[in-house]
Amino acid sequence: MRRTFFTSFLAASIGLLTCFSGADGALAQGVAKGASGLPLPRFVSLKSRKVNIRIGPSTDYAVSWMYMKSGTPMEIIQEYDNWRRVRDAEGTEGWVNQALLSGERTAVAAPWMRGKGKDIYVNMRNEPQQSAGLTAKLEPGVMIKISECNGDWCHAEANGAEGWIAQAEIWGAYPGEAFK
Repeated sequence: MRRTFFTSFLAASIGLLTCFSGADGALAQGVAKGASGLPLPRFVSLKSRKVNIRIGPSTDYAVSWMYMKSGTPMEIIQEYDNWRRVRDAEGTEGWVNQALLSGERTAVAAPWMRGKGKDIYVNMRNEPQQSAGLTAKLEPGVMIKISECNGDWCHAEANGAEGWIAQAEIWGAYPGEAFK
């Protein structure tokens, strides 16, 4: 009985790995790719001021949510034709047409800290180091534009302030991710 279960589990696991790795074996190399050839998951932002999020990948599906602010960061977690399954900083998921998404990188300052207290801030510094001087203190949930990340820090702009924010204190860049 135990061997049968283990054999079935092993076969199912190999099958799932094959399904999710794609023809080029991208998952086995650590980076999954969607039908677009771009990595999955990845961060993008909303291009339009009003964006409908649907329960499925077509306009035939009902709208489950409407976003009312361009630049809102989203994480693409799945692709189907011209549709992208996205997730927001709160964990809400749904489908959006790729034409409504932008490669411009934005993020949210520590959304997991919203409502945790009055004196909780995300520090923006003038250099990418903990000992650097403060440029601004951002409330959790503030949206920021990101121009680059070095794996530990992201250069950002928020409400006219510009500086560096620890990458671990934002939702919109993966730990260790570097880009310009």
